[in-house]
This record gives sequence, structure tokens and C-alpha cells, in this order.
Amino acid sequence: MLSMLQHWIRYSHRDLVGFGTLEEGRIRVFDGEMFGECRPSGVELPLDAVTPLRPCTPTKVIAMYNNFAPLVEKLQQRLPSEPQYLLKPPNTYLDPGATIPVPTVDSRVIFEGELAIVIGRTCKAVSEKEALSYVFGYTCANDVTAVDVLTRDPAFTHWARAKGFDGFCPFGPVIASGVDPTTLRVRTTLNGQPRQDFPVSDMHFPVPRLICSISRDMTLHPGDLILSGTSLGVGVMRPASSIEIEIPGIGTLRNRFG
Repeated sequence: MLSMLQHWIRYSHRDLVGFGTLEEGRIRVFDGEMFGECRPSGVELPLDAVTPLRPCTPTKVIAMYNNFAPLVEKLQQRLPSEPQYLLKPPNTYLDPGATIPVPTVDSRVIFEGELAIVIGRTCKAVSEKEALSYVFGYTCANDVTAVDVLTRDPAFTHWARAKGFDGFCPFGPVIASGVDPTTLRVRTTLNGQPRQDFPVSDMHFPVPRLICSISRDMTLHPGDLILSGTSLGVGVMRPASSIEIEIPGIGTLRNRFG
């Protein structure tokens, strides 16, 4: 059963980092730990008085590959028999509103709007039936890729390098708990022009299967993210571009590139 809809935000205010729930433009500040014991402090802050930060600090970000059938079909590939994924290192994590650096490599850089699953408690080898009980909520993410780096050496596909440049994983601005991911849509705009608009329900491997499968391979910790993959419409970002990933019911992740 889904809990009440809440939007959790992490922020900086007067050189202090805090967290709370965002309600009609105001932050209800909490004490404690977002993924542990926490309670309202009684303090409220206006959103425009703080600097929003990425809403959690993952130990790892796991990014899906080939998880949306329409894109797989367009690329004339086969749907995988089990989830295919890679890791995004901590240097890629970027706050909402921050600028994605232009990498020091000659490559086209592409955006990939995605739904990110936020793990809420330590998770190891769980069943699909119990998997959703380990989800804290969902957020927006951009799985940025230096696409030409992937195949510049025919003897080795450079996934780690192409996906791992500084700032190549913006996510936020909030974590929405109490939402049903199968009802969500991911919408991406580049310089105000719509580029992606796809339903999360198109996922080949849904959220419970992803958590079940990945947690058999590695322990998932509170705050870890699983980027669920992207669909049609990915494209190139040029320096000075603005990129927005919107998931109605969660929010809009806004960043600039270069």
C-alpha cells in the first residue's frame, strides 16, 4: 500500500545542510536522518531562502541499459533476458540548478531523462514481492553520456569513461514518496523544446524486478539510486544549453550544460 505523497528536499541554508518536506513553497524542516529516525523540528523555511541540493548522497548510482522497448526496437537491438546496468561514480553526482561541465574530450554529449528509484533501507537478495517495501521514493535524473567515447577504441567499449565525467549525473530536485511509478511519465526539454515524453510503464523490467535482480548482485544501501533507463528522444546537448527533466508528480530537474 502506498503511503501519503510527500516531497523530501535537501538544502543548504546559512552554510548548514538540512532536509525536510516541501509543501506549497515552504520547507517543513526535520531533525534526524532522512532514511532513519526523523521528526519535524517545528521550523519552516521558504523555498526561495535556501539552495536546493541533490536530495540524497548515494553510495552508488546504478544505471539501466536497454530497459525501454521502444528505444531498443529503434536501435534494432534485442530486449535483454536480465537487467543490464553500469555504475555512475560519485564525481558525477550534481545538484539541481548546477552546471554540467563540458568534458575535456572531443565528443558529442547526450542527455537521457530517467526516473530514479531511491532505496530507503539496506537491501540484499530480496524477492520481487517484497522489493517495493525497500523503496523510499523516486526522483528525476539525467544520465549524461559522452557518446563518442564509447566506441573510439574498437577493442573496448568505454562505458565507465563515457558515463563518468564530472557532473554527468544530475538528480533531484526532490524525492517523492507515496507515488506509483507505473503511472508516471518522463518529459525532457532542451532549450525549451520537447525532446522526450514517455510512460514509465514502458519499462521492460519494472521496479520490483530491478531491485530483486540487482540486490542479488550487490547490497543496496539507503540513498542508493537505480536509474531505470530511458526511451525515445535522447539527443545532443551543446554548450550553453538548458536541459529539464520533468516527471509530473515529482518535479522538474533543471541544469545547464557548459
